[in-house]
Amino acid sequence: MLETPKALPKTVSRSEWLAARKALLDQEKQLTRERDALNEARRRLPMVKLDKDYVFDGPDAKASLLDLFDGRRQLIVYHFMYDPDWEKACSGCTGFVDDLPVLKGLHERDTSLAVIARAPQAKLKAYAQAKGWDIPLYSSFGGDFNYDFQATTDEKVAPSEYNYRPRAEHIANNEPWFADGEHHGISVFLREGDEIFHTYSTYARGVEPVVPVLHYLDLTPLGRQGA
Repeated sequence: MLETPKALPKTVSRSEWLAARKALLDQEKQLTRERDALNEARRRLPMVKLDKDYVFDGPDAKASLLDLFDGRRQLIVYHFMYDPDWEKACSGCTGFVDDLPVLKGLHERDTSLAVIARAPQAKLKAYAQAKGWDIPLYSSFGGDFNYDFQATTDEKVAPSEYNYRPRAEHIANNEPWFADGEHHGISVFLREGDEIFHTYSTYARGVEPVVPVLHYLDLTPLGRQGA
């Protein structure tokens, strides 16, 4: 979490501001070039063919992971934090869905997006209705999906690993919230015919690039203000 700056920027003349702004622009351009290189490296990651059939409870019917592609070649899954025992979902994940962009742009580029949580479908449907969402939420309750993709960690079910670090490392780093329970993240899949390949997953702050409100706030003097 990034803290709010304790002091406002100093006030200077327009010419001093312009010199500082141009210096910052050089840093921004360098970051853009580095981000382009990182995105290219991400696209070159090897992929893993899935050997498991995952089935989810949808708002109206059961759906396989293949169904979630909706005929498109790519699928982005947002791992939505909602434990079956919770009365309501994670506030951060709720904000993510609130701010989801129009999906038309993804669909036009052969890409679908699905939101999956471990809470039972009845809870998901009630929560979506209360929030006024029209995007379907899918439940992985009773299945392996969350555990296989680090969205739920429970040593009683499977060896715990989140953000590519084992449970013991999170405990040693005084980060018990990463050691057990529900977690947010994004996983990406590619379809070749009826075969599905896992290409990428990211967690924790790795999800920030798809959270628009954070990037808007990063442009301001007060920053994220604890977000």
